[in-house]
Amino acid sequence: MKRLVSGVFLLVVIVAVYGCGYHMAGHSSTLPKSIHVIAVPALENKTNTYRIEQKLTAATIHELLAKTTYHVVSDPNASDAVLRGKVVSLEVTPLLFQTTPGTPATATAPATASSAQATAMLVTIKCEVTLTERATDKVLYHTDNFLFRNEYQLAAFQPSSSGTSSNVSEASVASFFQEGDPALDRMAQDFAQRLVAAVTENY
Repeated sequence: MKRLVSGVFLLVVIVAVYGCGYHMAGHSSTLPKSIHVIAVPALENKTNTYRIEQKLTAATIHELLAKTTYHVVSDPNASDAVLRGKVVSLEVTPLLFQTTPGTPATATAPATASSAQATAMLVTIKCEVTLTERATDKVLYHTDNFLFRNEYQLAAFQPSSSGTSSNVSEASVASFFQEGDPALDRMAQDFAQRLVAAVTENY
């Protein structure tokens, strides 16, 4: 009897939730039913970060294929809708540092100054994003202020302190954008997840 009552209660809750128009994030799309194929041309890159648009475009395509039922193409003429984006700005702010103490001068070696290398970064990306229905030119989604922000630890370093230093190696910041850094791949994946969710669920 208790199981029956619990089952009925659960059914009532489900009906009430879906009746109010809510849906499970990441599991349903609010785009028109006529949209089956989405074209994703390469994002424009208005920043000085080399090839960042390639990483973000590839991750967005992968996310659409993995998490939605849409077919993805690169040619807008072969699609029902076109997703265009522009990377307007990208900021990387060092958060954590690994400090290397200096050494005093010896008879055989000069003194060395202390230095610090960044071990964790706060990445902020601002984009303009538009999804347009190709047949009607109707704008299905648009924002000129899509903001992505997240923290990442550099794979090359292990943080030993949280103190800041004015002598931060520029190479440690630049290393975040090296092709093989896992943090860059994680950033692109996280960016794509939020972008696809925004475009497909917030129509």
